[in-house]
Amino acid sequence: MSMWKDDTATRPSPIQPPEPKEPVRVDAPSKPQYTPLPAAAQVARADTSLPRKESVIAPDITIEGKIEGSGSVRVAGKFKGDVNVQGDLTVEGGAKLTGSVRADKVTIAGELEGNIEESSHVDLQQTGVMTGDLKAGSLTVAAGARMRGRAEFGWDDSGPKAVKPGNGRGVGSDAGS
Repeated sequence: MSMWKDDTATRPSPIQPPEPKEPVRVDAPSKPQYTPLPAAAQVARADTSLPRKESVIAPDITIEGKIEGSGSVRVAGKFKGDVNVQGDLTVEGGAKLTGSVRADKVTIAGELEGNIEESSHVDLQQTGVMTGDLKAGSLTVAAGARMRGRAEFGWDDSGPKAVKPGNGRGVGSDAGS
């Protein structure tokens, strides 16, 4: 004899199992159409085969150290140290760079205090000030630009030297003998 009453078989369950639903179907949005810019709005680049990367030192930033790499550098603030890049270097108006420079092309609109040891082209703009020696393949100086130092440009150093080291008198010169 049992002491409890077994009425579980006749009582309906208060929780009914959920009915299986069909999954909701969501269509992916179509791809946006590419519309090329008009030719006049496109920016021209000298060399489109290599993307140019440019690092910027902002006008309100002062950095001391060394910059080396394959990209270009734009100084709008103050930088103290050497710059050795395979790209271009731009010193903007109001900016100051103190140190030696090696870059493909150097544009100076601000102030450079140091030597440009190697460059294919240097552009000293109207507001540019350079204190130091310059060695480049070519040089452009705008009216109003200032420079204090020695400039050497247009010479190919791979060929024979025209001056003998030590005497400063030219090859085969008999002057002063």
